[in-house]
Amino acid sequence: MGKKVRISDVARLSGVSLSTVSLVLNNRPGVSEETRQAVLKAASDLGYSVPGNGGHSPAVHLKTIGMVVKTDANSTPQANPFYSKVMMSIEDACRREGIQLLFSTVPVDENNQPVEMPSLLNNLPLDGLLLVGAFVNPVFTSVLQQRRIPTVLVDGYSENQDFDSVVSDNFRAAYNAVEYLLEIGHRHIALVGSSDQCFPSLRERRNGYLRALKEHDIPDTYIAGFNINQTHGFQESLDLLKQYPQITALFCLNDDVASSALRAAQSLGWKVPDDLSIIGYDDTYIAANTHPALTTLHVDTLSMGRAAVRLLSMRIENPASARMTLLIHPQLIKRESVAPKA
Repeated sequence: MGKKVRISDVARLSGVSLSTVSLVLNNRPGVSEETRQAVLKAASDLGYSVPGNGGHSPAVHLKTIGMVVKTDANSTPQANPFYSKVMMSIEDACRREGIQLLFSTVPVDENNQPVEMPSLLNNLPLDGLLLVGAFVNPVFTSVLQQRRIPTVLVDGYSENQDFDSVVSDNFRAAYNAVEYLLEIGHRHIALVGSSDQCFPSLRERRNGYLRALKEHDIPDTYIAGFNINQTHGFQESLDLLKQYPQITALFCLNDDVASSALRAAQSLGWKVPDDLSIIGYDDTYIAANTHPALTTLHVDTLSMGRAAVRLLSMRIENPASARMTLLIHPQLIKRESVAPKA
């Protein structure tokens, strides 16, 4: 009886690692077509039995995926009221589909750009990757493309739109929020929380605010610009309201900023919503627990997580298909922080 052929023999003959041979023999992604064919030829030459179904490539299904979540210098992802909900929704979707989920974080700078590579990419065999909350710079893009890991951005962006993504329809949601304030009589509406280099999602919200004002021929006079990763905006809101006491409404770029703006207004003796209306964004636990409770834009994080997992599965099964962006449309949740202006 001849010697039993092992995958180490196949790796030695084809000149690749054991993990690469494993990926090829199990028909999993992350290997170039040239390497795949070399491994299959080596296996055939050695008489190694390759699993198959009559010569046809079996359908590729997600078995193990990585979830990499951005982490700021000041907080962990689990402490972030928005990303903690996104992480839970991804975990729930994977559990329902029987997918093993590996977790890692990636440190980011004040503009959400990764400052180092996540440990999860260190030679672990992954079917795909979900990158949550980060802006993928060219260096990070190059690493992912070299590793040939199918990747979906979740509330994340890249310079050249190289990846599939699931994001909030930030522009339309912000536009609709400001339209609502205009419909109920407000004309002096301020924007709280943005900067020249802000994250694309925040820039889209800023642009939605500006478009709504422009369509009503209202000047964009009242903007408190700052980086929300460096400050929550209490002092900036305070300065804005002191400088422009005619302001009657604030559109804030997230609930955390809106909560700070609410405290700033109350410290000046302003009553919300009698003197000042405030709208937040994200509908985190913060919104329901301020006094008064915040009117805000609800993002369906459950759908966001499920859509990301399904989009990753579609990318793996159809690697040559066009890049896709799925928009989650936020819903305005009306609570006690907004009132009509006569």
